[in-house]
Amino acid sequence: MKRSTIPKFASLCAVAGVMVLGNSMLIPLIPAFRANLGVSQVQAGLIITLFSVGAGLTIPIAGLISDHVGRKNVIVPALLLYGLAGGAAGLVSSSINNPFPLILVARFFQGVGAGGTFQLAMALTGDIFQSEERTKALGYLESANGFGKVLAPLVGSALGLIAWFVPFFAYTAAAMPVAAAVWLTVKEPESNRTRSSAAEYARTVARIIEKKALPLGTAFFGGMVVLFLYFGVLSNISDLLSERYGVTGLSLGLVIAVPVSAMAVTSLLAGKLLTGKPFALLRTAVTAGLAVAGLSLFGSAMLGSVYLKVGLVSLMGVGNGVVLPSLNTIITSSAKTQQRGLITALYGTVRHVGAATGPPVFGLLANFGVLSHGLAASVALLASVLTLLFVKESMLGETAS
Repeated sequence: MKRSTIPKFASLCAVAGVMVLGNSMLIPLIPAFRANLGVSQVQAGLIITLFSVGAGLTIPIAGLISDHVGRKNVIVPALLLYGLAGGAAGLVSSSINNPFPLILVARFFQGVGAGGTFQLAMALTGDIFQSEERTKALGYLESANGFGKVLAPLVGSALGLIAWFVPFFAYTAAAMPVAAAVWLTVKEPESNRTRSSAAEYARTVARIIEKKALPLGTAFFGGMVVLFLYFGVLSNISDLLSERYGVTGLSLGLVIAVPVSAMAVTSLLAGKLLTGKPFALLRTAVTAGLAVAGLSLFGSAMLGSVYLKVGLVSLMGVGNGVVLPSLNTIITSSAKTQQRGLITALYGTVRHVGAATGPPVFGLLANFGVLSHGLAASVALLASVLTLLFVKESMLGETAS
């Protein structure tokens, strides 16, 4: 990595780290939300879901705009909205009775802000690194996202000891300096922006999607499954530890951090090891990672011990950590720079669909015991098989521009 790219890349990694606080910081607080807001597990899960819905709806629009006005010009305002909406959730939580509906509104708009952050940071990383270093750089970016997930439950648990709503204010404190850093350090080339008319741009993107619909759709599905498993399983484990075993507060955050750490460390190592490797190896990594995640969940469904479950969920994290940098490289390489923003954004949308549906689905299936993990395992194994069958090297649009 060239020395001149380090400051801008560090800022983009900070974007990934801040964005991941959006949901991961609140996972160990779900029991506290239920107790203080007087809501059910499914309702508490909406605090996670509404954020992901807002992000999922916004990401394609943010990606399209970024292809025309530049990534930085979208990322910075998005970070400001993300931080302010998070603070608004904290403000209503601490000052009014029955704040739950307004928390959901604030979380939705916080998600809207989040929709212009991580996926565009991923696209901009793809723009900056045009050589074989792209896989390594995207691995670092996913690792920053992953290590943010490691710290997030610990930070959320620690701040929650002050008061259950205090973590909301952390979003404002984290987002503002990162927005300033991106604005000051990232010098985005004008050549990254599309010069085509809206109609021509639409036709180009349509051709990309039409030509690569099956392999792209399969790759998108794999990314969605990873986020579905991550948020669904961890919210389920969090509630189980709290209700059945009385594990709360910082102790709960520490337990949740174990599988998250497994995913983050694996993403970092996979990004390094797969740098410059051929497409076939990247596809094999995605296929194997999804298979490991699925088999781990089948094992956890069969076990009664919650601690063995946590161990196998950590193995699921290893599988997910292999999948993400490989999948990110495949998808960011499937379009030219001028269309990468929208393609990467569509990928981000389906990832957020996975994040949004995980907690409520696992909450609804909680009464069915092993069924929840068994069904999730089946989905992961299906994604593994589909990747092997349909993700082809022909989907790569370019490796340089």
